[in-house]
Amino acid sequence: MALETLQALSERNRFGIKPGLETIRAVLAKLGNPETKIAAIHIAGTDGKGAVAAICSSVLRAAGYHVGLYISPHLVNVNERFQVDGMPVSDAELEAAAQRVLPAVESVEREIGRPATFFEALTAVAFTLFRDAGVKLAVVETGLGGRLDATNVVTPLVSVITRVGLDHCDWLGNTVAEIAGEKAGIVKSGRPVVCGAMPDEARAVIAAAASRIGAPFVAAEDAAGVRVTKSGLDGQRLSVSTQNRTLPPVRFPLAGAFQTENAVTAIAALECVAEAGLPLTDEAFVSGLQNVCWPGRFQLVCKEPPVLVDGAHNPCAAEALRGALKSCREKRPVALVAGFCGDKDALGVLQVLSPSVKAAWGVAIANPRSLTAARAAGVMRMAGVDPVQSAPSVPAALDAAKEWAAAHGGIVLVCGSLFLAGEALTALDAYPWPLPKAGWQRENERLAPGV
Repeated sequence: MALETLQALSERNRFGIKPGLETIRAVLAKLGNPETKIAAIHIAGTDGKGAVAAICSSVLRAAGYHVGLYISPHLVNVNERFQVDGMPVSDAELEAAAQRVLPAVESVEREIGRPATFFEALTAVAFTLFRDAGVKLAVVETGLGGRLDATNVVTPLVSVITRVGLDHCDWLGNTVAEIAGEKAGIVKSGRPVVCGAMPDEARAVIAAAASRIGAPFVAAEDAAGVRVTKSGLDGQRLSVSTQNRTLPPVRFPLAGAFQTENAVTAIAALECVAEAGLPLTDEAFVSGLQNVCWPGRFQLVCKEPPVLVDGAHNPCAAEALRGALKSCREKRPVALVAGFCGDKDALGVLQVLSPSVKAAWGVAIANPRSLTAARAAGVMRMAGVDPVQSAPSVPAALDAAKEWAAAHGGIVLVCGSLFLAGEALTALDAYPWPLPKAGWQRENERLAPGV
């Protein structure tokens, strides 16, 4: 099998989350510290960090830079997490990097007497891949938190913190302020931190952290102005201005008010990069914004009837999803297809969305932590949704929901998990990259925790 060594690394999944930097630093040292060879945009946050990463990568590539992108989790294929110049790396490249990383991981485990986590191994693979590909500029998304996240070994050109909400409370804290404190751990002395839109208590924590270590604090909305002149399910037309530029109208393919917020944050971060000495033309901004690819996030994949696929899996993301529908003036009844991992607040998500939902199908997703289809349907009923059915598969649920939407003048909404989003995109022939081999659902079970 092409990714045998990566699967050997994935066995570290069983050790779960183990925040801290000692292990990853030791592994990277054995690999020659590839993380020191790149200039990075480092992004943390509860919601929106992946979209901000994708936008930053797209603009930098449009400017002619050779760019790496490290994100998590993946929708369909683990290769998505490691992108060079906008494309997931090949199986051969990924396996070659994993073959270098595995001995380093095993050596460190023997020395420190405890195992590495899979995410630590993946992070070492990412930096190794970038070095092998000659990448000098990378956009790096944290996995969990910030302060003790394995990615927090980079010295960034700019740190970015997107909207902070309640998620992963077992690890990060029980309040927005506590979680913001963990996210603020990526801030570095002398390097600017861009703060996206977020609750006041979170912003105050981040600003205080920046002040303590002498990091310039940049409020995204003060650095970049974005006005929506047209909005629909298929995207938006934006008017963009900063202190340094005023762009011509931009056709932005990511729909929804929350993606406008992410665009503001990304543009502010990119202006910090430009001020650090990497030239970015107006043309690069326009082209990068117009061609950004970030699938499975409020993505319109069919028009008749409309089918929207979104990875929302916590109440904060569900609020953003509901706001996106409102910003698009979407009032048609919703046929919902949803599935959840058992450690997520499925009821909280469904309570946010239920006022618009007029029919629903519960599904199981390709992850060992998934709720059964019957259990997902039961939670839907608890949230007040009626009628509800459990579906034997995602394609069967999609077919039933599309038939209902066509008959009732409605739309289909898929949400609850990023892995469900990946399954839906594949079933609807809307996955933007080459599909992996058969059996990718089982690969997701092995190579990623539940999201």
